[in-house]
Amino acid sequence: MTHLNETAQDTGGDTGLRIVGLEEHIMFPEVVDAWRRAGTAEDDLAFMASTTGETGRRLAEVGDERRASMRSTGLDTQVLSLSTPGLQNLGAADAAALQSDCNDRIAALAADATRQVQGLATLALQRPARAAAELGRSIGDLGLDGAMIFSRVGGRHLDDHAFWPVFEAAEALAVPLHLHPMTPPAAVRHAYYDGFAPEVSAALASHRLGWHYDTGVAYLRLILAGVFDRFPGLRLVLGHWGELVLFYLDRLEPLARIAGLPRTIGEYVRDHLYVTPSGMLSHAYLQEAVRIVGAEHVLFATDYPFEPAAHAGARTFLEHARLADDERRLIASGNWERLRGDIKR
Repeated sequence: MTHLNETAQDTGGDTGLRIVGLEEHIMFPEVVDAWRRAGTAEDDLAFMASTTGETGRRLAEVGDERRASMRSTGLDTQVLSLSTPGLQNLGAADAAALQSDCNDRIAALAADATRQVQGLATLALQRPARAAAELGRSIGDLGLDGAMIFSRVGGRHLDDHAFWPVFEAAEALAVPLHLHPMTPPAAVRHAYYDGFAPEVSAALASHRLGWHYDTGVAYLRLILAGVFDRFPGLRLVLGHWGELVLFYLDRLEPLARIAGLPRTIGEYVRDHLYVTPSGMLSHAYLQEAVRIVGAEHVLFATDYPFEPAAHAGARTFLEHARLADDERRLIASGNWERLRGDIKR
């Protein structure tokens, strides 16, 4: 198989606009095997999409088909990350054993094509100190550009103080953490989303609505727990235009007073948060995101291979967006390159 880094070319499209996709997923067979052993097939609604059918096949492919999709949609660089739920639903020993191998493999794909393939580290938060050390290795030794984390670790919320060493390491390294959705807990799914045909309940609980609520709540819990007050340099990325949080800011603002926070919710969002479309190519959402957080805090992503944008239309979307040219360049790649440039390797 021809690998991404062997023949990739940085075309920049016909207009010279360089476009980076920040949420472009990959999967390794060892992780799938670990998911099966851990019962993820029964417990996680993302399992089938990440391991079977067309999306499962495309996640595992790192050659001609992936490059063809990049060309078709107009993407110059994929920032690779392990697909949901990553390693965070595994037992601590399995997860810790896999994280270094995953990061080595992502770094190998990027090694000879740093403008066409980049990567986010995979972390096993079940052992926070080891995950923090792995983040340092992934940035300093492997040249990765941040990490993708998920909204819970087993049954524990991400804001649990046990996981704060990872936030401390991310701040010290000045690397962004991408907070990605994962399937809501079974009790939540049964209480709120069941009662329809299985495929309808599954879609409602996951990629159509449920996991966006789940991730938005996880992000708000980080604010309320004081994570950004303790680590004022921490930067977080949310996909899907901010996982519903951006569009409820007015409603959310009283939370800061109720919780006795030193800043408003809007200030935490504008100071620490970056958002991407995750393949949801909505001009209305783009305009609202720019209005709320500014073009300097909007990044781009196609959510390969799950969304149609991953295979066609990304460049057309950005080129036709109602943006000033400098805003367009920032969103296409400029903001991401600025974040990468700040990293302390």
